[in-house]
Amino acid sequence: MNQGAKLQKEAMQVLKDTSRTFYIPITLLKPTLKKTVASAYLCMRAIDEIEDHEELKSETKQELLRSTSDLLKTDFDNEAYRKLLKPYEAFLPEVTLRLGDWIAFCPIEIVEKIKESTSVMASGMADWVEKDWHIQNKQDLDDYTYYVAGLVGVMLSDIWEWHDGTSTNRDLAIAYGRGLQAVNILRNQQEDSERGVKFVPDGWTRGDLFAYTEKNLALADEYMKAIHTKNILLFCKIPLALAKRTLKALKSGKEKMSRNEVEEVVEQITNE
Repeated sequence: MNQGAKLQKEAMQVLKDTSRTFYIPITLLKPTLKKTVASAYLCMRAIDEIEDHEELKSETKQELLRSTSDLLKTDFDNEAYRKLLKPYEAFLPEVTLRLGDWIAFCPIEIVEKIKESTSVMASGMADWVEKDWHIQNKQDLDDYTYYVAGLVGVMLSDIWEWHDGTSTNRDLAIAYGRGLQAVNILRNQQEDSERGVKFVPDGWTRGDLFAYTEKNLALADEYMKAIHTKNILLFCKIPLALAKRTLKALKSGKEKMSRNEVEEVVEQITNE
């Protein structure tokens, strides 16, 4: 097996280990898109694991995220990156330690866009770590969800445009990512509260958060209307359908969808 094929195999395995939502739709993409979106997802997941880490101190997270953001603004120096992570290697997952591999795996024509979006995300995440994720109002919630998920939507739109000229509205792309993230916030509200983190604006009820989520998912539906490439549309439909079904489950008092329900949704969409 040559180096490129080996790296692709490893990337898909790490993707499978780290993503419930995106692994299946990524595997359904045609080869070039599959490689590009997998690389982009892994780059963003690499820094997300730093932001979410339960054992790293706030100051450490800020330093790692800001330094990584800077490294992504130039020709990525993997040696400098590994040196930066060295003291924390034992704590960090493979997806984070191998950021240099995910960049190397990305098609050269689009890699700068992926690096740019990931750099902006890392910097924004560092700011929210510094604020201890204290979300006071809707503006804060919009800002936080932009950095952790809206940017994923923007990056996907950049990839679609590069791939075949598919042009989508970037504000709707942000809402697409934001809607998926809002479902996660609803799903993890109790768990987050137990660890002392609150992603809900002061004074908001759970009903307010449901309304915010539904509004963004409706904008995500609008986002899809500009996409006519069947393969891309299939990719976008699956996470959105899973988010909507999860929202329905949460509204009826269930914590999440069962594995069978997930498979049912995926099968339904792939057979449309």
